[in-house]
Amino acid sequence: MEMIIGIVAGILTSVSMVPQLIKVLKERDVENLSPLMITVLLAGVSTWVIYGILRQEWPIILSNAFSVLVNATLLSSYFFFRERKQ
Repeated sequence: MEMIIGIVAGILTSVSMVPQLIKVLKERDVENLSPLMITVLLAGVSTWVIYGILRQEWPIILSNAFSVLVNATLLSSYFFFRERKQ
């Protein structure tokens, strides 16, 4: 049961930024994004990946690794689209 709760929690938190990423990629507008918030979130989920590896907890590792991917893409999109706008 604990594993199922961990997987569900991981899925929900991992996909939470996907709509934002889709919106940024679709509209190419990053004006309302906070790069500091994304960086802090990226640091947090990266730390969770390390924690998951140390504990050998796959739900923690996989869900947060996905979050790292989404947030790293969002952060790089921020700088890419901001630079193209100037």
